Amino acid sequence: MGREMMSDLEKRAREFATRIHAEANQRRKYTLAPYIVHPAAVAELVRSVPHTPEMLAAAWLHDTVEDTDVRIDDIFRLFGESVAQYVAMVTKVSVERDGDREARFLIDLRHTALACPQAKTIKLADIIDNCRTVADFDPAFAEGYLGEKRRQVAVLTQGNTMLFQQANETIARGIEVVRVWKRGRRHF
Repeated sequence: MGREMMSDLEKRAREFATRIHAEANQRRKYTLAPYIVHPAAVAELVRSVPHTPEMLAAAWLHDTVEDTDVRIDDIFRLFGESVAQYVAMVTKVSVERDGDREARFLIDLRHTALACPQAKTIKLADIIDNCRTVADFDPAFAEGYLGEKRRQVAVLTQGNTMLFQQANETIARGIEVVRVWKRGRRHF
């Protein structure tokens, strides 16, 4: 089976996300790779399951509103209503003044729980990519982070079932890495 052709919508979203994340000087936290490697990985995960061009575009754009000066109105104007809705559904809505990390997490969890199945599929892909190596790079941080992600995945059951399973497996692997790391620390 040949590789699926990228739609014009997805190409525009990829180019926009690449430019916006580069202009914001964003890099991946542990590897310092250009940030766009993350949206690219999320888009590929979404591409691996039943999807629409709008879902792929939103996968590329999923962090632009949360991490840059882009607004949902910009996404709507440039990419249309469906893409803007998906991006809005996967974007954190909490702000610092909402309270501590747990309070903000609960606000964002409720927001994520209300997302449509397409947006939940994108969020599952986002979680998978973010959880793949966090325990290897930062097991101390990963302990709490993976617990949050496990709780978040629990409200994403309407997303794609393969990605739901993969997200749970990825989180479980990370938790096991943390468990082994903690056990090793006790011996010193």
